[in-house]
Amino acid sequence: MKKNVIIALADEKYYELLNELINSVKRFKQSKDVAICILDAGLTDEQRLKLSEKVDDIKSAEWDIKVPSFKVMGKEWLKSQVSRAFLPKYFPGYEKYLWIDADAWVNNWETIELYFKASDKNKLAIATSADRSYGRVLRAEWIFGSFARIKSQNYKHAKSSGFSEAISRKVALMPHLNIGVFCLNADAPHWDVWQKNLKKALSAGKIFGSEQVAMNITIYVDELDMEILPAYCNWTLINKLKFDTLKNSFVEPYLPNHEIGIMHLAGKTSDYARFNKNHLSEVSTLDGKIVKKSLRFIS
Repeated sequence: MKKNVIIALADEKYYELLNELINSVKRFKQSKDVAICILDAGLTDEQRLKLSEKVDDIKSAEWDIKVPSFKVMGKEWLKSQVSRAFLPKYFPGYEKYLWIDADAWVNNWETIELYFKASDKNKLAIATSADRSYGRVLRAEWIFGSFARIKSQNYKHAKSSGFSEAISRKVALMPHLNIGVFCLNADAPHWDVWQKNLKKALSAGKIFGSEQVAMNITIYVDELDMEILPAYCNWTLINKLKFDTLKNSFVEPYLPNHEIGIMHLAGKTSDYARFNKNHLSEVSTLDGKIVKKSLRFIS
């Protein structure tokens, strides 16, 4: 049995993106030593059959924590917000679990190895949106004079998910952890604590984003260990990229222009690229020219 596993989840709508993610992984020779497993949240029988020829295992995602039906409203893909906190249950026997959202793709294998290494000693390996390329991570509403009201994504999500004022304030100014790509050991203590916080978040707040606020609280309030990786390990700022024509690869916009490790087409602002493979974005090259590139994985 392979030691480590990469896991993603998709429904019928995300099948094409999921397929591209798998292809982006399998093109590297090192991938033969890493399992690929899929959680099915609404794939068609035909899609599931095609995937079974390319991956190690496919399991149907469940509501591992009971969620009121009025919150689901037929959106089975929302299981991704719950099931990723239970990965060892679905696919037991692996040492390291690397989750990658289906709308992301792997640009270099070095990043995969970095996630595995960073999760040693039972640490959560994860990237944040606090990066020089991303600009501000907090917003301020100026009231009068030098007084301002700070607006924090962590605070807003913690409060709306039913966590106390004290907890919400504790996470408010901390770097936001993006759970779209993460790695954890099978025996890491994070799983149980994350599930506890997720149950709390689901009972009071929305399903979407619940797993992310729960993990932020797991790290910043329950104080479990993590290893913060560079932003290029989960790059979501797709409108701020450069292209290295010599490497034929997307890179960070600032020196030393490190190669993007995982391109993540996350959020509504990425819909133009995420759901239209033929869309070509204008990207600056390192020598100041403009090229038109698809931000999807092209095999």
